[in-house]
Amino acid sequence: MFTGIITGVGRIVAAHALGSSSTHGKRLTIECPPAFLDDVGLGDSIALSGACMTVTSLQAAQQQFTVDVSAESLDKTAGLSQLGPINLEKALRAHDRLGGHIVSGHVDGVGTVTHFAQVGESWELRVLAPKSLAKYLAYKGSITVNGVSLTVNRIQDLEGGCEMSINLIPHTVQNTALGSLKADSRVNLEIDLIARYVERMLNHVDKN
Repeated sequence: MFTGIITGVGRIVAAHALGSSSTHGKRLTIECPPAFLDDVGLGDSIALSGACMTVTSLQAAQQQFTVDVSAESLDKTAGLSQLGPINLEKALRAHDRLGGHIVSGHVDGVGTVTHFAQVGESWELRVLAPKSLAKYLAYKGSITVNGVSLTVNRIQDLEGGCEMSINLIPHTVQNTALGSLKADSRVNLEIDLIARYVERMLNHVDKN
């Protein structure tokens, strides 16, 4: 489990195919900020821009680690097969503060940035989410964008999906990889865990 509070911005410095066909995934090498790996061990979970992955090797001296990403995960996420900056969050510990919201690290869909611009001291980010996620998005509700816990300020149902508007404070832009987004960027989305269970309960039919 995670909180959506980014603890470091890393960089994918290498992406090697694990096989010769489209059914094979990739091995990613991620470079981390200093000291990020001090309490990380083999097999630990780290969310890469919102997608939970397992540490398969550590190179502490180089501040690097690797993960193996399946072809299925690459197909259902964005930004995990290309070199560049990436949001990092280590798994939640039992005694940690829940600063964002409960995040599972399972990407529910990929959205597309429709607008990203500075407004006053903050930034407005608009993302078009798939229609299948529209029912889980609500005004003042929580959404995870590339692993960052954010609050929805406005939603608009459109023919091509549901557009949500989000306000980013300068701290978020400066301390996550969201600052590198632009129009047409694809982003990983995870809906609020509570919304997922509410939807299941409302639509469950007891056949007994």
